[in-house]
This record gives sequence, C-alpha cells and structure tokens, in this order.
Amino acid sequence: MQVDQLDLSIPVGEGTVSAVMSRPEGAEVTVVVAHGAGTGMEHPFLTGCAGALNDGGAATLRFNFPYREAGKKFPDRAPVAVETWKAVMAAVAERDGGGPVWACGKSFGGRMASMAVAEGMQAAGLVYLGYPLHPPGKPEKLRDGHLYGLALPMLFLQGTRDPFALPGELEPVAERIGPNAHVQRVEGGNHSFEIRGQKRTPDAIGAGLAEPVLRFIRATEAGRS
Repeated sequence: MQVDQLDLSIPVGEGTVSAVMSRPEGAEVTVVVAHGAGTGMEHPFLTGCAGALNDGGAATLRFNFPYREAGKKFPDRAPVAVETWKAVMAAVAERDGGGPVWACGKSFGGRMASMAVAEGMQAAGLVYLGYPLHPPGKPEKLRDGHLYGLALPMLFLQGTRDPFALPGELEPVAERIGPNAHVQRVEGGNHSFEIRGQKRTPDAIGAGLAEPVLRFIRATEAGRS
C-alpha cells in the first residue's frame, strides 16, 4: 500500500512544532497521535502504532509538544499542551479533505487531548492509550473532572497492570461519563503495555494497539452513516 508522507511545521504560540502526516491511498479517516510525557513523536511505540494504523487504511499525524521540540525533559503546562492540540487539529482539518479526524494520545498526550475537547476542540472521537487517571499509588488524586462533560465517542485502552488506572478504577469513571465511553483492558499490560513473559519491542507493542483502535473507529463511524 502506498503511503504518502508529509513533514510539517505547525505554528503554536510564538513557535512551531514538528509533525509528520502519513496518508495511505483511499484513507477516509485521520488519527492524530500524540506522544506521552517521556517520549517524542519519533519514539518507536508511536511510530509503530501510526504505521499499523496506516497499514489498516487510516491516515495519521504525529507531532511533538513544544517542550519536546525544544529538547526539554519536563512536559508543558496544560494550557500550552492544550493550545498545541488545538493548533494541530486545525492544521489537520485544512489538509484532510473533510473526513473524520480522531484524537489519540499516549498517557499525557491523550489526557491533554481530552482537556482540549473540554475547551471546545472539535474531534470525531478520542482514544486514550493508557489514560493517567491518577499518579501511581495515589488513587485519591483523580484527573477525571473534565471528562464528565464530554459526549463524543471515547475508547480507553488500558493495561490490567497499569498503576495509573488499575482494574476497577477506570471502569466506574467510564460508566459515569455515559454510553459513549468504552474501556478495553489489555491483559497483563503495564502503563507501556508491556506484558510479563513477552519480549516485544516498543514498535511491535504500539503496532499491536492499532487493531482495537481501528475496530472502535470503524464501528463508530459505521454507526453514524
């Protein structure tokens, strides 16, 4: 399958962030994929996931948050990350030809996408690759307040060993959000979706998440038609 790739520089505030758009021939949906707090858009987990999404027929866009673009270690504050999400989604909307655009993110990237939607950013749906519901070992410090006003389709992909949202913690949140929110657990997976006893590279792990993501997106879009 031919996949056209375009390197972009997207204005955010007074600077720019790098992005890569990959579009297979005939793509009808675009998935914007954001990295987590400790990585960038070229991390094998993210490139593996995006590549498998392309193989499945979806266009993708990967991008860096400003702190990563500047070579810094610590994530941007929420207002900057939210502004970045809004700028990236606007840039995609200019290029995608009017098809549905989904926002997807690993941990920090997914949480910032949901906060951007809560502030009015338009998206066909949200996919969380390990939602950081609370800091590990601190289940009382929930990061869920903004989620309850979101009515768009949402998929939470979460490992059963993820200390940021262990089994029984995220499910009640999704139930409270409503029927638009779905939790799918990856048996044995930690926050990086690594499974004990399985030696898989980060790119293979990321690629393995594309199938449930595409299945959810296709089912959702089919229900709209």
